[in-house]
Amino acid sequence: MEVGKENGLTHGRGASGGEGGCSGRKRPRAAESGDFFDGLPDELVVSILCKLSASAERPSDLISVLTVCKRLNRLGLDPAVLSKASADLLAVRANRWSVSSNRFLQRCADAGSPEACYMLGMILFYCLRNREGGVWLMAMAALKNHAAALFSLAVIHFNGSGKLKSDRNPKVGVLLCTRAASLCYVDAMRLLGYCFLDGHGVHRDVSEGNDYLLLANAREFSAFLHYSPSSPLRHTRRLRSLSEGLDLWRTTPPPEPHPANRFLVEWFATRSGDENGEGLGTCSNGGCGRPETRRHEFSMCSACGLARYCSRACQATHWKYSHKAECTPINQWLDAGIMADEAPLEGGAGGAELVLD
Repeated sequence: MEVGKENGLTHGRGASGGEGGCSGRKRPRAAESGDFFDGLPDELVVSILCKLSASAERPSDLISVLTVCKRLNRLGLDPAVLSKASADLLAVRANRWSVSSNRFLQRCADAGSPEACYMLGMILFYCLRNREGGVWLMAMAALKNHAAALFSLAVIHFNGSGKLKSDRNPKVGVLLCTRAASLCYVDAMRLLGYCFLDGHGVHRDVSEGNDYLLLANAREFSAFLHYSPSSPLRHTRRLRSLSEGLDLWRTTPPPEPHPANRFLVEWFATRSGDENGEGLGTCSNGGCGRPETRRHEFSMCSACGLARYCSRACQATHWKYSHKAECTPINQWLDAGIMADEAPLEGGAGGAELVLD
């Protein structure tokens, strides 16, 4: 009886019906509940945090863990964890950009995260105008087969961004696009297709160009079916025909842009677009955000002369989702007495002149 009293228990029938079934056991004290976590090896905790870092859908997913205790804060900032950081984990917003944001992205980039290298590289190159540092970081991401970084470097070479017009190098742009296309990056497939059609940076091959454009559309349609929230497959809806699925795809809003592009859009939307008096514009494709680095760098829509694009891929995307309904041929509004601010230009990324197919 004394043992039972000391443990806060009384003798009686246990769960099995026997006498004193729990008299010999002790309940774990609340103070000992944290010992299990403290006993886990660092390697196991880091492995779990790596999976969290790679699958995080927002920055707070990791930040909330770092604030739990000193040990999680230390292990959460381990290079192995930061190297796995997903694009959504690094999705800093332009209105919250700060020195600490820069340091965190740099720390992730130093740890080897391709997403951090690409994100910080885009910000440095286009927003902070650190051309050399931005290209270097994007190149580090490209070496790790980051498709978006390969495509961005291709656009830079096609346009000669950050340099003179004479520094454009379409051959290098085609090589970078080819690598990105091999990683199934839709914009690279589309841009490469137009390069073959126009003979820009590569020998003209209409058949090869059409194949790339068809492959880009097929890949985009497949991504829509499997990942888009409006996909009929997500609502257990049976398509009556392929044409019905294509019609639904054409009327679906464009997919969410990469966090790096969203940052550019927000960054330049809060500025006049001409903050240095240089008359520089941004790509008219709403999900791109790339600005011109010199006057007349981007090509203009050859029909209306108003929309400008960093590449043929952006022109095709913008045409599909909005510009097709907005574009007014230049001769119509010239006849109405409205003078154009700028004449249509030539020499954009991926083609000698932008045309509407």
